[in-house]
Amino acid sequence: MKLTISKEQLLNGLQAVQNIVGTRTTLPVLANVLLQAENNQLQLTTTDLDVTIGCKVEANVAKAGVVTVPVKKLFGIVRELPTPEIEVEVDERNGCRLQAGASYYRLNGLPAEDFPQLPQVIEDNKIILAQDKLRAMLRKTSFAISTDEARYVLNGIYFSIKEQKMTLVATDGRRLALVEEEMDVPIEGQKEFIVPTKAINELNRLLQLGGKMEIAWSANQAAFNLEDTKGFSVLLVSKLVEGSYPNYRQVIPAESKERIALMREELLYALRRAEFMTSDKANSVKLNFSKNNLAITANSPDVGEARESMAVNYNGGDLAVAFNPGFLMDPLKALENDEVFLELTDELSPGVVKTNGPFLYVLMPMRTN
Repeated sequence: MKLTISKEQLLNGLQAVQNIVGTRTTLPVLANVLLQAENNQLQLTTTDLDVTIGCKVEANVAKAGVVTVPVKKLFGIVRELPTPEIEVEVDERNGCRLQAGASYYRLNGLPAEDFPQLPQVIEDNKIILAQDKLRAMLRKTSFAISTDEARYVLNGIYFSIKEQKMTLVATDGRRLALVEEEMDVPIEGQKEFIVPTKAINELNRLLQLGGKMEIAWSANQAAFNLEDTKGFSVLLVSKLVEGSYPNYRQVIPAESKERIALMREELLYALRRAEFMTSDKANSVKLNFSKNNLAITANSPDVGEARESMAVNYNGGDLAVAFNPGFLMDPLKALENDEVFLELTDELSPGVVKTNGPFLYVLMPMRTN
């Protein structure tokens, strides 16, 4: 293999793929990036056997070839090289030579045959959407993913692609985030699947504010093909979480007693300040609603107490409910709306955060003495 490539192109490609490679891998080749050069393109691929990321960048290929080299070492070297162009040459013993001006490096690689076989994406079913749409949907749900490995079906985001819309749901049993987006879904392509947390984290990192993307799926994997605005494409293929997602609709309250409009940023900052007065033992803030007023209080014997007051449009009876402040702040951080609506029934019933849009967030209250 022999090629010349701009430092920027190679760096962009390595940045796209290197994140899923762990520091401790059972197979040495899993710490490597697969480099395939042909037709004036360099394809870079990494995998952890569950998630595979591939990226194509432009290169001036003098001799086609394929090799695997340690991705973290290669990324570190390329990032520090002083020239805008890099010459790459691979010998018959899988030694990868990098030449950039007066800088010369040789990385010991492994043969491409050792690299796991790349997943074949069945593109029977697919939808096309703008990257920023999925980016916003993941931002509004991914904070509610469960980290409890015993409930593995909750370790990811549930995608429902049917009835002319895509619905994303995440829950950890104490709260639930749901967002929907209308789109063309062919009848035969309707599908429900769970994308694991690692793939979601990578998508959160890779998705751009511009450009289109394609989601394709089969029985046990999903592929996300991103057309990058910088002129290269990224393909992420992930195994799906096996199992059935719980019936999330049954935890969404059918109706609530009170619906209160709140200024999102004002509420967020008040909660952020009150959270300083919580502790591991007393990790709750109480929302006390009275006529045209919301008092937010936190009281921890170890730390102290806090009280914040906000003027609100509320004419119901006195109502007090306690929530985990971090859980209540998560959707407020992810949303961009000026105004949110908090729906409440009593101190023991779930609270629901809504917007003037297809988003809702259900949060279980905390019991206080």
